[in-house]
Amino acid sequence: MMDRMAAGRRIGWLWTGILVIIFAAGGFAYLRQLQEGLGITGMNQDISWGLYIAQFTFLVGIAASAVMLILPYYLHDYKLFGRITLLGEFLAVAAVLMSVTFIIVDLGRPDRAFNVILHASPTSILFWDMVVLTGYLLLNLVIGWSVLESERKGVPPPGWVKPLIYLSIPWAVSIHTVTAFIYAGLPGRGFWLTAIMAPRFLASAFASGPALLVLVCLVLRRYTAFDAGREPLQTLGKIIAYALAASIFFVLMEVFTAFYSGIPSLADHFEYMFHGLEGHGPLVPWMWTSAVLAVAALAVLLVPSLRRNEAWLAAACAAVFVSLWIEKGLGLIVTGFVPSPTGEIGTYVPTVPEIAITLGVWAGGLLVLTLLYRLFTAVKAQMEPRALRAAAKGAGEP
Repeated sequence: MMDRMAAGRRIGWLWTGILVIIFAAGGFAYLRQLQEGLGITGMNQDISWGLYIAQFTFLVGIAASAVMLILPYYLHDYKLFGRITLLGEFLAVAAVLMSVTFIIVDLGRPDRAFNVILHASPTSILFWDMVVLTGYLLLNLVIGWSVLESERKGVPPPGWVKPLIYLSIPWAVSIHTVTAFIYAGLPGRGFWLTAIMAPRFLASAFASGPALLVLVCLVLRRYTAFDAGREPLQTLGKIIAYALAASIFFVLMEVFTAFYSGIPSLADHFEYMFHGLEGHGPLVPWMWTSAVLAVAALAVLLVPSLRRNEAWLAAACAAVFVSLWIEKGLGLIVTGFVPSPTGEIGTYVPTVPEIAITLGVWAGGLLVLTLLYRLFTAVKAQMEPRALRAAAKGAGEP
C-alpha cells in the first residue's frame, strides 16, 4: 500500500508538471492569437466555428453528466454512489470552467464576452447559455465544497445544501439543452435544424461523462488510497451502455430521415462526414473511427462477462470517450457548415497555434480537476481510519 501511494505521488507530480508545461505553451499561443487575431486559426468565412466550439460543446456534456450520479444517489437512495458523487461534482466544475474558457478563446478578444451582459436579451440563446452555465458552476462549487468540508469534519452536510442538490438535477439537463438550442435554432443550417438535437446531446453526455468518471476511478484506485468499489463502476458501465445505445439510435434516426427523404440538403452533410463530398472528405477517417469505437464499446458494455472485467470496462470507456469527442466535436460542428446553404464546400484544418491553445485550455481544466481530486482523496484518507474506529466501537472492541 505504501509503495503504491509513493508511486502515486511521483506520478501525480509528473502529471502536474506535464500539465503546467502544456498550459504554459497554450498560454503563449493564446498571447499570439491576441496580437494577431483569429487569422492564425483555421477558421474562415465559410467555417467560422472550429476546434474551440467543438470542445465547448463536448465539455458542456461532460459537465451535465454529473446528474447521472446525483440523481440515483439523492432521489433513488442508491447508496453505492455515495463515495463518488463528489467526483462527479468536481468534474462538472472543471468541465464548465473549460467550456467557458473555450467560448472566450473563440471570441478572439476576451472583452467581447461582456457584450452578452451589456446587451443582454431574453430572446438570445447565448445569454441563457451564459446564465445556466454560470449558475451550474456556482451550484457545483458550493455543493461540492460544502459536502467535502462536512466530510472532513465528520458531520452531516448543512441542511441548506439539500435543496441546492435537488436544484442541480434539472439545472444539469438545462445546460446541455440550451447548448443544443444554439444549434437547433439556426434555420440556415439544415444539419443542426433537428428537434432531437437536445436529446442527442443529453444521450451522448450521459455516456461520455460517466465513461470518463470510470477511468478516473480506476486511476485513483491504482495510484491513491481511494477505492470507489466495483459495484458503482459496474452500475456506471450499465448507464453508459444504455446512454450510448440511445445516442447511436438518435444518430441512425437522423441518417434515415436524411436519406429516405431524398432531400439533398440533408443527405449531403452525412455524405460529407462518412464518404466525402466532391472530393472533400477530411472528416471521413475520423467519423468511421468514431462509429467503429462506439459500436465496439457498446458490444463490450452490453455483455456482462466483458463488462465485469475491468480491463475491458476501461477499454470500452476510453472508446466511448474518444468516439463521442469526435462525433460531438468537430464531426458535429464542421459538418454543420459543409456544404453551406448555397452549396459551397469550405475547408477547415485546425492550425498548430489553435491546437496548442486547445491543449492549453484542457491542461488548465485538468490542473483544476487534479487539485480538487487531491483534496477529495486527502479527505477520504482522513475519513477511513475514523470510520474503522467507529465500526470497531460499534462492535464492542475497546
